[in-house]
Amino acid sequence: SHHVIKQTGKLNVNCLSIEAPFSIFERFGFQSGRTTDKFIDFNPLYSDNGLPFLPRYINAFMSLEVEKYVDLDTHGMFICKVTEARVMSDKDTMSYTYYQENVKPKPNTEGKKGFVCKICGYIYEGDTLPDDYICPLCKHGVVDFEPIEN
Repeated sequence: SHHVIKQTGKLNVNCLSIEAPFSIFERFGFQSGRTTDKFIDFNPLYSDNGLPFLPRYINAFMSLEVEKYVDLDTHGMFICKVTEARVMSDKDTMSYTYYQENVKPKPNTEGKKGFVCKICGYIYEGDTLPDDYICPLCKHGVVDFEPIEN
């Protein structure tokens, strides 16, 4: 996303509603657009800037245009202006707390020994987690794993 936004200078932000299932997070959050067409078989809608936005599971979206880019070494910050905004429904917005408590599947760690990914719940079974291990589901590294405590 960073690379594409830097090249095009535009982006859309979807505001997920509490109706969004975990599969939306898997599709749009745990995959790279470099290797996967996230919108395949999804029939997106398009905003005035020509970019897609989700046709369901959102209560609003915003189209943004980059006005300034700030290089923060390990990250970049886009300072944007809103060029379009639409309210799509009156459903509540999904907060991170709501996602953690109601949407994200709880990993079944009972009787297992190893490490669990804090991002997606993937379980790595083993006594030690290799320093260069990458989660096969969400592609996060060892910093996002914690030991299973039974």
